[in-house]
Amino acid sequence: MAVTPDMTTSAASDMTSSTTSSAMPVEVLADRPAVLRLDGPPPADPAAWAAAHRAELRAAVAEHGAVLVRGLGLADARTVGRVGRELLDEVMAEREGFATRHLRADGVYSSSEWPPDQPMCMHHELSYRREVPATLLFACLTPPASGGVTGVADSQTVLEALDPALVARFQQVGWRLDRNYTDTVGIGRAESFGAEDREAVDAYCRRWGIETEWRPGGDLRTRQRSAAVLRHPVNGRLGWFNQIAFLNEWTLDPVIREYLTFEFGPDGLPFNSGYGDGGTIDEATVLAINAVYEKHTLREPWQAGDLMVVDNLRMAHSREPYEGEREVVVVLGDPVRVPDTA
Repeated sequence: MAVTPDMTTSAASDMTSSTTSSAMPVEVLADRPAVLRLDGPPPADPAAWAAAHRAELRAAVAEHGAVLVRGLGLADARTVGRVGRELLDEVMAEREGFATRHLRADGVYSSSEWPPDQPMCMHHELSYRREVPATLLFACLTPPASGGVTGVADSQTVLEALDPALVARFQQVGWRLDRNYTDTVGIGRAESFGAEDREAVDAYCRRWGIETEWRPGGDLRTRQRSAAVLRHPVNGRLGWFNQIAFLNEWTLDPVIREYLTFEFGPDGLPFNSGYGDGGTIDEATVLAINAVYEKHTLREPWQAGDLMVVDNLRMAHSREPYEGEREVVVVLGDPVRVPDTA
């Protein structure tokens, strides 16, 4: 599989320095993401610091996949937005999200709403879409009392560790995502597509290759197919790039899954993943994928003011359960087109 011809942005060209070591003095320890610690007090203007160190920081991200900047002193969403506009070539608006987010500032979103006692499994942001963010910025404004780590895992390492037979099947048929949009469960059409009326939603879905099925009462069911493996546009390595083991019925809390299935039927879950040829993914497969992710997860607990810059095409990310207040905001950037089939 190869990337599509239009899978290019200046973000990719920024990352070409991955062939040489970054000049930034990042700390790399086992089981942790690369960390850049800023000496002394936080910069008076974090956005000015980001502008001055953009090339070095992006080179470090290209080398390591993700870099946690500690000591930047990010305190509010507006400042995070300014930093994002300095580090990214283009800031994206989210479309087709699977959980509610709130806009905190221009281009800055809250974390996806998800029960704090439930993990968000490893995934690549919006990897079921045809246009995805190549770069993610996560900023911690308020760290939780415990837990809540945003883990990362290298998709290229994960791919090599997965069962070759499982990988071969997904490479052959890709994966699919089924979604249901109703007034009672999941996010709404306006939040997902940026439009509510049927004509506008249909136009959006035609543009991006999403199948639609309108049901009595105005409910909408969609299906989209994507490649499960992606060749990185800069380093050329194949990686496990999808949300197969997250947006699947077997990762839902069993009580919630049983309730939703009872109320809406086996095809009525807000989302579910499957093989691209229509086959059903069993629980053992989901558990096997997540076990590989767990083995290769890099973790560093959040501190107030932290910034993590992530190559979304290379690194999957997760959110672990937590206690206490937690505010981590995200900026999506550097959109690229990816293949829709294996």
